[in-house]
Amino acid sequence: MGKAGQGDKAAAVEGIVVKTQSGFYTVDTPGGRIVCQLRGALKLASKKTELCVLGDHVEVEALPDGRGVIRRILPRERVLSRVEPSEYAGTSTEREQVLIANLDQAVFVSSAARPAPNTRFLDRCLVAAEKAEIPSIVLALNKIDLVGETGARELFDVYERIGYPVLYVSAGVGIGIETLRGQLTGHLSVFTGPSGVGKSSLLNAVQPGLGRAVGAVSRKLSKGRHTTVYSEMFPLQGGGYVADTPGIRGLAPWDVEPSELDGYFREFTPYVPQCQFSDCTHTSEPGCAVRDAVAAGHISPARYDSYGRLRAELEEQYVY
Repeated sequence: MGKAGQGDKAAAVEGIVVKTQSGFYTVDTPGGRIVCQLRGALKLASKKTELCVLGDHVEVEALPDGRGVIRRILPRERVLSRVEPSEYAGTSTEREQVLIANLDQAVFVSSAARPAPNTRFLDRCLVAAEKAEIPSIVLALNKIDLVGETGARELFDVYERIGYPVLYVSAGVGIGIETLRGQLTGHLSVFTGPSGVGKSSLLNAVQPGLGRAVGAVSRKLSKGRHTTVYSEMFPLQGGGYVADTPGIRGLAPWDVEPSELDGYFREFTPYVPQCQFSDCTHTSEPGCAVRDAVAAGHISPARYDSYGRLRAELEEQYVY
């Protein structure tokens, strides 16, 4: 908002960043969309992460020619981040890549068949979402018509048992589309999953044309880092946005230390305090209540395997 003593400047309006591309930011404001650039002073800020990202709430000054200048980036409530791939950041240092700010929902899409569910990828996404403290984390299992509802529920029963809502849907035959539409409406959502699971088809079923728009961005992103890369959010007819982001198909959660990883596996929580050692890694120590729970069938072996693989990866990173 405009401040006293700044009468030589146009009043700023608040908006949300819905597209970022090569230093230009499209901002939704009450008066319409404005394509903006950052104010010069903001560009001098730290380059350890992105200055302005999808979902940021910003203050914009409209210029006479219809363009705008982002005066200020408002504090972020939360961010979904990953370790930026070394091909972008260089191999000598890690850099945070903020995929989206201020989201209130993550919808992770898998398919019941063709392809089979990639649960290791899903588990990594769940760790990142738990780290970000995203209020609503939802799983959508598409193509359930290929395996039947009973078979689909058997595939994802483990996630329901640990508290993640699962939507059993099929874009092909229209199962669960109204429920999915209701889940997306009114939220700022990341809607993502591996290639081939039917994300675009689901979005087209929810809102005609939406999946085609998101898919166009995804194809652009897949052409490599020498192509102009951008992120974009798409408005929903009933309110809210669906976000498409670069690179989320490969996700190394940002700022997760090996010692805290067990806190992002919900089903580990009751057992961690029962371990013999307070710094138990849950990999080889005697008296590990987590491993005992796996042996007793209280924790899924597949989920425990995901934990072990990701912990080993994180420990390798923290050697340096």
